[in-house]
Amino acid sequence: MVVKVMIKRKIKEGKTKEVFALLNKFRSDAMNQRGYISGETLINHDDPLEILVVSMWQAMENWVTWRENSERRANENMLEKWLDGPTTYESYVFGTYYTQFAKQM
Repeated sequence: MVVKVMIKRKIKEGKTKEVFALLNKFRSDAMNQRGYISGETLINHDDPLEILVVSMWQAMENWVTWRENSERRANENMLEKWLDGPTTYESYVFGTYYTQFAKQM
């Protein structure tokens, strides 16, 4: 089942160049991962230090495997020093409420 992952970060002032260089590496590395479909980086119009990365994966397992990848985690650790607060993650699956969750109720 296709999943979209929203990754929200707040960049420290003066560190956008470093952050975007590392985000480009993330995207390049992700493109070689099993199940990766696409990704985009959005900059908040009202707060250009707030960014949202949206990536699409064929399945939640593909995303989780990439999120736990040791190289990605090392890059994430490097990125954290240039952030003003923690990174937040949200995952959303495609489909209707009924088809996805009716069996769980």
